Amino acid sequence: MSDVPLSVLFGILVLLIIFSGFFSSSETGMMSLNRYRLRHLAKSKHKGALRASKLLEKPDRLIGTILTGNNLVNFAAAALATIISQRLWPDNPDLAVFVNTILFTLIVLIFAELTPKTLAAIAPEKIAFPASRGLLALQWLLQPFVWFVNTIANGLLKLIRVDVNNATPDNLSTEELRTIVREAGTMIPKRHQHMLISILDLEKMTVNDIMVPRNEIIGIDLDDDLNDILQQLRTTQHTRMPVYRGDINNVIGVLHTRNMSRFLTCGELIKEEIEQVTREPYFIPESTPLHTQLFNFQKNKRRIALVVDEYGDIQGICTLEDILEEIVGDFTTDVVAASSPDVHPQEDGSYIVDGAAYVRDVNKALKWTLPIDGPKTISGLIVEMLEYIPDAPVCLRIGEYRIEILQIRDNIIRAARVTIAPGYRHPD
Repeated sequence: MSDVPLSVLFGILVLLIIFSGFFSSSETGMMSLNRYRLRHLAKSKHKGALRASKLLEKPDRLIGTILTGNNLVNFAAAALATIISQRLWPDNPDLAVFVNTILFTLIVLIFAELTPKTLAAIAPEKIAFPASRGLLALQWLLQPFVWFVNTIANGLLKLIRVDVNNATPDNLSTEELRTIVREAGTMIPKRHQHMLISILDLEKMTVNDIMVPRNEIIGIDLDDDLNDILQQLRTTQHTRMPVYRGDINNVIGVLHTRNMSRFLTCGELIKEEIEQVTREPYFIPESTPLHTQLFNFQKNKRRIALVVDEYGDIQGICTLEDILEEIVGDFTTDVVAASSPDVHPQEDGSYIVDGAAYVRDVNKALKWTLPIDGPKTISGLIVEMLEYIPDAPVCLRIGEYRIEILQIRDNIIRAARVTIAPGYRHPD
């Protein structure tokens, strides 16, 4: 080494530091790759992704290869830096050691560790995919040595009951997937994000959350006068309606109004004909999760179901459209609902809310956070909080919401005024 010019030694040292930076950036880049995007690119036959996937199949072997190469390069660079410092200060070995230690440490830290690793963490694909070529070749070249080192390291891990062959799977939980969708940013349009989140939320909701309650069911009572039934069929906005006698629990079937068109045009109709064209009713439990019921509607080729409680009493109606609207939002125009909305904003900043309005719908429309774990309607929520049915207007507070009961009829709160407490900020 004494005969080698200093310029050559400096050139070799620079080359070794570049190699060290390569190994450092490769390690960070390979470990920072998005595994799901990597799988997608590999399925698309992206060559860099295929090479990276092959390397990551055995992470212990990959890390062993990178660390072996990195340590060999760093040790060689350290030895060469020592030789250079001794050549520069032959009469003062202490100064040579001091300068070599401080200067070489800074150079390695900045140019071989910090800068390449930061770059790889910011753009892992741009570093990992090109580097995979060299890593595959080096892995083959160093295979005997890497195998020997990994065997010892894996043996030590087994002593502390760590199985390197039983790594944690990359499966995502529902909550993790929900977080990914929300943080997708401009990669997924806002409306599509909302739809995906709504699909994930179906498993948290039951039929009872979205059904039309029993007291709002519109059906055909065969005990009514025939002229009234004809008028109801001519003016109804619903495609399918339950048919019953006297009480909804005495349901006969479900009528598709198109089956009655020929009778409505000729004006001749008898009640027995209505029964003949009805379809057998489809009953479902009120506790059925929405994602399960969506599948059941598809499986049974049905679009409407009668919701029953544990005693078999009908509690409401659930339709396929109701579930789909939970995913994509309202896609039909309900003239009745449009003429009498559940929420009426007031000039003073308060809201007059219909007592029959669903708490979930009010929360969704106004971005409120009223509790939804218990009662489904505003009236039910107020009664639960009061723990009695009020016989006169009263006021109460639920969290940040001040509620004033405005109208009570038939033991049901028909209307209430809701005011948000001053200083309250809606969650983003």
